[in-house]
Amino acid sequence: MKMTLLMLATAVALYSCGEKPAAEGEATVDTEVVNNPATAENAEGIDPNAPLPEFTFEKEVHDFGTIIQGEKVAYSFKFKNTGKADLIITSAKGSCGCTVPEYPVEPIPPGGDGVIDVVFNSDGKSGQQNKKVTIVANTVPNTKVLAINGNVEAPVAE
Repeated sequence: MKMTLLMLATAVALYSCGEKPAAEGEATVDTEVVNNPATAENAEGIDPNAPLPEFTFEKEVHDFGTIIQGEKVAYSFKFKNTGKADLIITSAKGSCGCTVPEYPVEPIPPGGDGVIDVVFNSDGKSGQQNKKVTIVANTVPNTKVLAINGNVEAPVAE
């Protein structure tokens, strides 16, 4: 019985990892089409004199201090595009589900300002917390990491 289950599990794993052919009429995208060297760090072929966007944040780390367990706290990371081209943010992700960022979806022109709002939910957390938010944009390098910290304390029982 164990051998049969093992063989079945192996077969499912092998089948699910294989490439599936595109269904009839389904479009496929060649990965070469997606390659954008202007967003890759140290990419060959980038003109160093080409106009590029650039983040300049007022601060990249925020410490909430002491947070009572269960509180939701928020901070707005303010930035300016100090580059010479429109800044386009394609994603912003927290290091866990308790850290949720929101970012502007419209291009930020050179000299323009933007804000990345980050909400941290301390429910179920305790002790020192150090969370990261990774932003992907059309900058060089193409990622920027922001950080939030805080010490979560359990509420005092009455």
